[in-house]
Amino acid sequence: MYAIIENGNKQYKVAEGDTLNLEKLDAEVGATVELNAIMVSDESGVKLGDSVAKVSATVVAQDKAKKIIVFKYKAKKNERKKQGHRQPFTAVKIEKIVL
Repeated sequence: MYAIIENGNKQYKVAEGDTLNLEKLDAEVGATVELNAIMVSDESGVKLGDSVAKVSATVVAQDKAKKIIVFKYKAKKNERKKQGHRQPFTAVKIEKIVL
């Protein structure tokens, strides 16, 4: 059984036991969060629709991703700007999918 969940304008395919990084959620480490599934596939077939199932997940970590470098410059003008960015994320472990 797997489900498609939506978080932060992105969709993720998850199954029980998976660990994935979502957009930052306002939850403590160890807390349980409920996510809406927009599609569920199991032995009986595929179910589609807005919140056809609930996905229960446990927050594993609140962290930041690896740093990316943003470098902007204008040719022949000696104009340079270097920035770094670390996107915050929440790591969650999928516990169960409830229809």
